Amino acid sequence: MTPASPEHAALGQAIRELRQAAGLSQEELADRCGMHRTYVGGIERGERNVSFRNLLRLAAALDVRASQLLARGEDLRAGGEGGA
Repeated sequence: MTPASPEHAALGQAIRELRQAAGLSQEELADRCGMHRTYVGGIERGERNVSFRNLLRLAAALDVRASQLLARGEDLRAGGEGGA
């Protein structure tokens, strides 16, 4: 499967980077969120359109605010376009 959009891919990358920085596997993050590991993998690959509720759950499990998670995704997206 390919990413749903560059924005989805950037958000997934942000989640992956934060998960790895926290020393968590996809399975551990999924357990903390009450999600399935394959769903988390799909989010990280940008294949899934994550709901607001699940975004909040992911942010809480990563110990960041949802706004920080979105901002990181936006920064990665902008950087991918040659922006900031």
